[in-house]
Amino acid sequence: MEKLRFSFITYGCKLNYSEYSTIKRNLLNLGYQYVSWYTFANIYIINSCSITENAEKDLFVFIRKIKKINKKAYIILLGCFTHKLYKTENILKNVNLILGTKDKFDLPYYLKLKNKNKNYISISKNYYKSSVSLDETRTRSFLKIQDGCDYKCSYCPIPNFRGRSRSENISNIIKTIKKLALLNIKEIVLTGINLGNFGNFGFNKTKYDLFYLFNQMEQNLTANIRIRISSIEPNLLNNRIISLISKSKLFVPHFHFPLQSGSNYILNKMKRRYNVKRYIKNVKKILNIIPDACVGTDIIVGFPGEKEANFLETYKLLKSLELAYIQVFPYSERENTDAYFMKETIPKIMRSKRSKIIRLLSKKKKKNYCLKHLFKHYRVLFEKTKKNGYIFGFTDTYISSKIKWKPNLIKKFKAVKLIKIDNYNNMECQIL
Repeated sequence: MEKLRFSFITYGCKLNYSEYSTIKRNLLNLGYQYVSWYTFANIYIINSCSITENAEKDLFVFIRKIKKINKKAYIILLGCFTHKLYKTENILKNVNLILGTKDKFDLPYYLKLKNKNKNYISISKNYYKSSVSLDETRTRSFLKIQDGCDYKCSYCPIPNFRGRSRSENISNIIKTIKKLALLNIKEIVLTGINLGNFGNFGFNKTKYDLFYLFNQMEQNLTANIRIRISSIEPNLLNNRIISLISKSKLFVPHFHFPLQSGSNYILNKMKRRYNVKRYIKNVKKILNIIPDACVGTDIIVGFPGEKEANFLETYKLLKSLELAYIQVFPYSERENTDAYFMKETIPKIMRSKRSKIIRLLSKKKKKNYCLKHLFKHYRVLFEKTKKNGYIFGFTDTYISSKIKWKPNLIKKFKAVKLIKIDNYNNMECQIL
């Protein structure tokens, strides 16, 4: 019997990528055959995101493209967007199976039913399933250790889709990392919806928080790997975590914590749990303890009520901070959020204009960050990427680095000196 061929694409955050890898691996273990996009397949799977309007538009474009390629395609939609989409009229016209954030991990079971039920929906949440991205040809793996969120930011629909905060068992996390190290994975990125809230259930604080986890990892992991943490809320990044990372041989000094706005007025409307003063204090604290640390942030522009003066507050603050990069997103209206009903909406053309301004600032920030590290010595983990005769990798401080192609460098840590910056803010280096 011929193997069923499936194609898979995922959108959104690192957490989504981690979950995608777990689901894909489960199907491969059951004998399904994976093929790339735009190749004929029996089954097409889309792991969706609903945090921005563009993500939704991309989703519908892909569904239409699939149908052009294969009119008989069995299309499956997974993930966050399904919690909104399944109520849309006639959505099942082009999509055969819709599974929410919990049920997508049971995809093999639902595939067995596909011949019995032409179209099927299963939407539920408040469930934790560990996941890890794993491709033995890759250098880096994303490990999901937390899901859900107890915060109620006025613009974010994610708590409605993924439920309350839940965390993975610490011993399981350490065991998984050890297994990944044995598979020659060299970098692990810890991911979650609200990573800084690890170990806390509802609003009940426990001693098994993120610092406790990191401390346990420091004591129990000795493999030749490095750990990078994904986004963490500014109010949850504390002195103990910064101090631990500053002394760690395991965790790299890369901090991504979202600002979202440099205006206290807008932060209050967003229902964020910090103010500008607190954010500035954290950035300075990190760079005072770890001068070479990489500090990056997220910004939302065009939030309802964001006047020109509020935007300028954000711009001036970002300009003044020693940031390595800025990820900017124009505000997107999301149903079932408080912000959806706010007045004083900002025209999309203005949101786009403000986004471009911040992106230009980010390019300058990134270049200045690289120049700050020019001629310094760092450790680079080289990856398999070959482009224009170079092999690329990242320093612990998240600087993209390159050297003339040498296949024996793949998946290797090397001490290097950064000697030159190119037009794309990649740093050419020489091995010490």
